[in-house]
Amino acid sequence: MEEHRKRIIKAIRYIDNNLETALNLEKIAEVGMYSPYHFHRIFKLITGETLQSYIIRKKIEKSAFYLAVKKDIGIKDIYLELGFLDHSVFNKTFKKYYGVAPSVFRKSAPETFHKIVQTESKNGQVGAVFSQYICLVENLLNWTKMNLKIEVKEWPEMNLASVMSLGIVNVEPSFNVLIEWAKKRQLFPRENLKMISVYHDSFKVTPADKVRIHACMLLDKRLEEQNGIVFPETIDAGKFIVGSGEFTLDDFEQCWVSLFLWMNEHHYSMRKAFPFEIYHSNFKEHPEGKMIVDFCIPIH
Repeated sequence: MEEHRKRIIKAIRYIDNNLETALNLEKIAEVGMYSPYHFHRIFKLITGETLQSYIIRKKIEKSAFYLAVKKDIGIKDIYLELGFLDHSVFNKTFKKYYGVAPSVFRKSAPETFHKIVQTESKNGQVGAVFSQYICLVENLLNWTKMNLKIEVKEWPEMNLASVMSLGIVNVEPSFNVLIEWAKKRQLFPRENLKMISVYHDSFKVTPADKVRIHACMLLDKRLEEQNGIVFPETIDAGKFIVGSGEFTLDDFEQCWVSLFLWMNEHHYSMRKAFPFEIYHSNFKEHPEGKMIVDFCIPIH
């Protein structure tokens, strides 16, 4: 099963990095080193989804994310880029997942984006519930001023060693795998070590048990080895919105909401890259469970 997991991870990475291209079973199976027949069966066994369902879900989730945070891109440009050739097909598929048309979704975001909850409706269709605010936006902004230091920074390329996890409950075990790997190579512990979580999905558009998070360690140079479980990943150089402070895990959602609101209020646009967190301390070593964190959004 471990060897299958390595191959499926490689295939998932290929899919997620090529959502804008024409993906087909034969090519993806080749990447995972399977015959198309065996790949389809093993993919469903490990992920709980058929390959086609996974691809469509990822395309729709990516479109939802772009609708929410990239207001400068037209709806037609978004669905064409993700391979939907017909507006009615895209509209129908989007409504199946989120219960509203893409245009309605965009008007409601980002203000309600952080409150989108995927639910099973009575007829079995996946809908979207736009719940009430936990707090007013002005209260959130006041909290932000008091707790979150926000800056725009230029950072160089970052080379990472990464372990994929599916679902938030699997992140800590993934970090444990990464640390054991690093210990064997005398990379852990070391001074000024930075651990990073890279979010390849958003909890706002992806079910919690399917969110793909990479548990990462910052390296001095690019990782060359490729053993399947631990793989190289790069955060490209560029401009980032960085929100810094000391928080408990319960504060993380509020920090991300604040940062995306700040991004939109200051008219920045997110790059086609993934947001991430940099940890400068361990919450397990703090009496109140706090940790020093940088929340980072890549922008133009």
